[in-house]
Amino acid sequence: MTTVETERVAALVTSKQARRRGVPRRRAGLAGYLFVSGYTILLIVFGIIPTVYAVYLAFTNDQGQFTGLNQFVKVVQDYRFGPAFLNIFIYLVMWLVLVIVLTTLVAVILRARMKPRLAAVFRFLYYIPGALAGVASVLVWLFMLDPNVSPASGLLRALGFGSFAQVLAPANLPVILVLIAFWTGAGGWIVVMYGALNNIPEEVLEAARMDGAGPWQSAWHIQIPMIRKWIVYQSILAFAAGTQLFVEPQLLQTASLGRVSPTWAPNQLAYVYAFQHGDFNGAAAISIFLLALGLIVAAILVTRSGLFKVDDE
Repeated sequence: MTTVETERVAALVTSKQARRRGVPRRRAGLAGYLFVSGYTILLIVFGIIPTVYAVYLAFTNDQGQFTGLNQFVKVVQDYRFGPAFLNIFIYLVMWLVLVIVLTTLVAVILRARMKPRLAAVFRFLYYIPGALAGVASVLVWLFMLDPNVSPASGLLRALGFGSFAQVLAPANLPVILVLIAFWTGAGGWIVVMYGALNNIPEEVLEAARMDGAGPWQSAWHIQIPMIRKWIVYQSILAFAAGTQLFVEPQLLQTASLGRVSPTWAPNQLAYVYAFQHGDFNGAAAISIFLLALGLIVAAILVTRSGLFKVDDE
């Protein structure tokens, strides 16, 4: 066989091998698109299309005529608008501080101070309340907060709450709602943060110990900075969930026989606009306010933290 023929055979074999290697890659690519397509369809149908329709309603009237910012001006001038957003602001401050600090702290303790099997048991116990739906969790807390039937009635009376009405006083609502939200949602975030801490190479922690760093110094100077992006991610989702508060205050309003305002949260106000006043345009304007608030906060956190920045290897 001549040299030319040998080179041709080698080139033919190489091309066949390349084509064979390319088939699994194409199949893997198609599989990826297939998995993503399901979520993409749901996102378009139940996320993007409703959002576009809400924007359309917010800038038109009930006859479909363009009204500019009139719907936004109308809801802002509503005497219930300011208190509703003030309530949600107070709630968000308390909720974000509690969920971010405590879930990170608990995850660090589970990772650093407990044996893996014991930590797994605690993670499971923390996660159990998250299995309850929002309505069920509120009903549990209604039972717990009534001094007449609660197993913690002694503690409630010691705090000066002699009746269910005193517990559900407007000044206490942010604290109550934060406790309900933390009880149901903290367990999932503890699991997420624990997983993030597990991604930290053991060599890094061992080097810190050899340099004389104690458990808390290692957590503060090494572990927490290395899971900073996870904390930012948690902050974005926790903020978005907090602005959408509806089920909890709505059920508390019903259980309190009207002592709690039916427009305590912005979502409740939008509900009243839509289903009591029949003003879907005003309700859409309120929803756009909440959407814009969530997007602005998310954009600030993403840009300042470099959440989507790929680390250099």
